[in-house]
Amino acid sequence: MIDYKRYETLKIEKADKIATVTLNRPQALNAINRKMHGELEDIWEDLMKDDEVNVAVLTGAGRAFSAGGDIKEMFAMAQSGQEFASLPSARKLIMNVVAMEKPVVAAINGDAIGLPANIALFSDIIIAAEDARMGDTHVKIGNVAGDSGSIVWPLRAGMAKAKELLLLGDLITGKQAMQLGIINYAVPREKVLPTAMEFAHRLAAGPSLAIRWTKVCINKPLRDLVNLILDASLGIELSVTNISEDRKEAVKAFIEKREGQFKGK
Repeated sequence: MIDYKRYETLKIEKADKIATVTLNRPQALNAINRKMHGELEDIWEDLMKDDEVNVAVLTGAGRAFSAGGDIKEMFAMAQSGQEFASLPSARKLIMNVVAMEKPVVAAINGDAIGLPANIALFSDIIIAAEDARMGDTHVKIGNVAGDSGSIVWPLRAGMAKAKELLLLGDLITGKQAMQLGIINYAVPREKVLPTAMEFAHRLAAGPSLAIRWTKVCINKPLRDLVNLILDASLGIELSVTNISEDRKEAVKAFIEKREGQFKGK
């Protein structure tokens, strides 16, 4: 029996072979702080080991899926010389998401920005609110799209559209994401979780061994691509752009609610 009570920033509920994992910092729009980052590293391993779970549903509490990384915490930790996420921990999170063999249904109930959007896009079936904003905005805070954005967006959106979105840091709506083939369905906000649960129940009631290994086969090229790109992209993010002057300026500008003044340094 897996003990999910140790999770503080994730809420895990189990019923009918389905585990609903809710990003649970609604007061901060479910922004990923250091604690949540660590729990997102571990949850996939626990779900894999849990014989009572055939399917996972990933969603957010309140009005957002997740607003991205907790910029204020990142800034405070940087000021005190602390590390928000090391390369091994950042790598572990993505590798565990990709290694998750059981099907995952993403219920993007509101805005999904940066790393959380990328995690959702690794899911197998994706339902989003029509008006939810989605995107990887790393460049807007002076950073390379290192924590898998450079992997999953080209796969989902195609190279041309992915470059446009990643290089500009632009957001798209759930409706636009469906039209581009990035997600499966865009529905009114109140129907996101019920629609996701319909798919989860169908998957949970199906032949779990066949479903699981079909996913494994389909994901083989994805795992190869992650192995090819992730270490390099994370290394550049954490050891180059993350310590650049532009990055510091971007974070300050974000906190001060102003446009950044960048110098390419």
